[in-house]
Amino acid sequence: MKNYSYVGISLVILLFGIWAVPKIVGRYSKPDMAVIGNVPAFSFTDQNGKTITNEDYEGKVYIVEFFFTTCPSICPIMNRNMVKIQNEFYGNPNLGIASFSIDPTYDIPQILKEYAESYGITNPNWHLLTGEKDAIFKLANEGFNLYVGEAPNVEGGFEHSGFFALVDQEGKIRSRIDENGNPVIYYDGLEEDSIKMLIEDIKKLL
Repeated sequence: MKNYSYVGISLVILLFGIWAVPKIVGRYSKPDMAVIGNVPAFSFTDQNGKTITNEDYEGKVYIVEFFFTTCPSICPIMNRNMVKIQNEFYGNPNLGIASFSIDPTYDIPQILKEYAESYGITNPNWHLLTGEKDAIFKLANEGFNLYVGEAPNVEGGFEHSGFFALVDQEGKIRSRIDENGNPVIYYDGLEEDSIKMLIEDIKKLL
């Protein structure tokens, strides 16, 4: 009878182990994320008139977007969602955000500062950046593969991607890997589920 008891107890322990170990390992293992490129060097001016380079983000996890302050369509949604991310990590000095204006002629530091105040941007590591337009366009289209372009026939005068890029502490652009093993290259700045996914992946990297 005792032998049956021992067998039963062993079976329970075995089943518990099969259920629990993957959860424990999953919680403490590194995130299963792809590296899809390195952030190229950049140097622009932020809303406070300070020169900001990629070196200012060293050791931080940060999010990248391309926008402009007079955008009549997707930018307000993108930046309201970015503020949600800011607030999720309130007080964490290791999270940064880089918002590059694709209309730098209009978006001078004072305009960017007013925009930041209107959206409740308080994270000291959230820099709204302006500078030489060709350099910003090259950074977007070639550095991050996030499309931006002039569009005179479109309201606002510009077209741009609504996606966010995620960068790790070593300056590498990262993405989640889907169930098929393919990188989900960018995070949709307009979709709530994608924002939730981005928050989860930021927590993993942090």
